Amino acid sequence: MPYINAIGTAVPPHRHHQSDILRFMLAAENYSEDESRRLSLMYHRSGISFRHSVLADYSSSKHGYQFYPKTPDLEPFPTVSQRMSFFETHSLTLAQSAISDLGLTENDASFTHLITVSCTGLMAPGLDIQLMESLELSPTIVRNSVNFMGCYAAIHALKLADAFCRADANAQVLVVCTELCTLHFQKGKSLDTQTSNLLFSDGAAACVVSNRPHGKRIEGFYSEVVLQGKNDMSWKVSEHGFLMKLSNEVPKLLEASIRQMILNALSNNHLTLDKITHWAIHPGGKSILEAVQRAMKLGSTASEASFEVLKNYGNMSSVTILFVLKKLFSTNDEDKTFAVAFGPGITMESMILA
Repeated sequence: MPYINAIGTAVPPHRHHQSDILRFMLAAENYSEDESRRLSLMYHRSGISFRHSVLADYSSSKHGYQFYPKTPDLEPFPTVSQRMSFFETHSLTLAQSAISDLGLTENDASFTHLITVSCTGLMAPGLDIQLMESLELSPTIVRNSVNFMGCYAAIHALKLADAFCRADANAQVLVVCTELCTLHFQKGKSLDTQTSNLLFSDGAAACVVSNRPHGKRIEGFYSEVVLQGKNDMSWKVSEHGFLMKLSNEVPKLLEASIRQMILNALSNNHLTLDKITHWAIHPGGKSILEAVQRAMKLGSTASEASFEVLKNYGNMSSVTILFVLKKLFSTNDEDKTFAVAFGPGITMESMILA
């Protein structure tokens, strides 16, 4: 039976207060007084206090510019190739920090499989090859990369790790999620652009999955896609970077569909709602967490870990759910945890741990 043996997390060194990021965003556009007031209100209501980035720029008044031009209008705006170059430069160090946080001994690190996850950077040879080399892993290690799936990708990667372990009793899988979302800041006054700039941040997380009975036992997975929302959440490549669409319909769609999805997931694993003690909900945004709370009739403490991660780190895409799970990982009971994350599709991907 596969277990998540350990979870490690890391963030880059630049910790930006949400109010500093707001000042950066206001300086990047020619906002009217009403527009500035509206954007300030959005940031104030975001439920986010801090976000981390590999870039110093978002607190530029304190740190100086590193990535964006020093001109008031940030022109020339960074190209896709410049953004990918920064990803290649910074992603390995951040991933290594998350792996170090696992606290593994040399005997623990005899990995047979490596799964890397990212939707914010693409290159070949990729992060999997970089990690194989830097960690001195076997050149015959089984590698797999989960790319461009979005915020639910960590659970998808764990599903692959679970399958590897069920197929091979001696499998020891290292899963590494690395997201540098802040490389993809976009100019513009559209609500999609403003929402993306308000939410996303950088981080990395790693976990070890094996059949060794230590940590949290993986009991099952379940996924559904809400196709009527496929145009409300998207992540596409443009000439000037990756473009996120996150409409205000997403919380409504999730609120209407998440309860039945969770009941289906529990039924699929021969469980009922009363058997779930802990909830790990992907903090895609304050409104998304509140929508799930309402749909599931959860008390304020049930999703406390998710709100805390959102407050201190923002939305780190695939990495975020592992930050939430790590907060719940220290519970030494066998009570069941239901984890769920969301992404383009709209995909709802879930996992049950005990």
